[in-house]
Amino acid sequence: MPTPSGLDRPSAAADTATIAAANLLSAAASSRTPCAPVRDLIGADDVAAAYAVQELLTAERIGAGATVVGRKIGLTSPAVQRQLGVDQPDFGVLFDDMHYDQDTPVPLSRLLQPKVEAEIAFVLARDLVDGPLDDEQVRGAVDYAVAALEIVDSRIAGWDITFGDTVADNASSGLFVLGTQRRTLDTFAPISAHMQMSIDGRGVSTGNGAACLGDPLHALAWLANTTREFGQPLRAGQIVLSGALGPMAAIEGPGTVTADITGLGSVTAAFIQE
Repeated sequence: MPTPSGLDRPSAAADTATIAAANLLSAAASSRTPCAPVRDLIGADDVAAAYAVQELLTAERIGAGATVVGRKIGLTSPAVQRQLGVDQPDFGVLFDDMHYDQDTPVPLSRLLQPKVEAEIAFVLARDLVDGPLDDEQVRGAVDYAVAALEIVDSRIAGWDITFGDTVADNASSGLFVLGTQRRTLDTFAPISAHMQMSIDGRGVSTGNGAACLGDPLHALAWLANTTREFGQPLRAGQIVLSGALGPMAAIEGPGTVTADITGLGSVTAAFIQE
């Protein structure tokens, strides 16, 4: 694997550890067999090492033909932070082959141990590269908002993860589905949105915009600043999954997940066993 860029170069020992961690996660994804946590290699809370692993895996995916289409913000909801035992957000990379249309069933064979979250997605009209990247600039860069389901997943057995584990594992990314109702921010206030999510008609999660770092636009501003610091700024046309509006729910077999978000309508994903 190539060495990471956009980060301070680690020591030789750390470099060896990040490569070993990336190889472990890559093998788990390829073999569809969850692996042991990578924190014994890179530490539980070494932010630079964890993102270095993530960048190695991103380079591997791009080298295999995948295209980056955006970013995801994780661990924005206090409920999800409690579920995973962490206390800060993270980010991961969205690739083109992670996107499913609502009318395309999601094969469970693509996933290892999936869970689902309801979120607000933003699609950017302008780059977020220069300037203060404050709330006003970030808001002005948004083309539209849309309801989203993020299907999170973990290559680490039993979701036995710390902050370092999930960051290294592309922020526990899996797949995502976008709704069809697009709203500009002059007609939709993300902080005021309310969410209800169900699986086969059974309610499994509720939440609101304020649960996402106080406002999904605050989460977007955090991401814009953080990715710029890592040398990977957000670009026009990219999709940003801004973070869970409430607790995630496990996908335990075939079924249909629907999330209703006020102002954005609904978004649905049907999971099938092949």
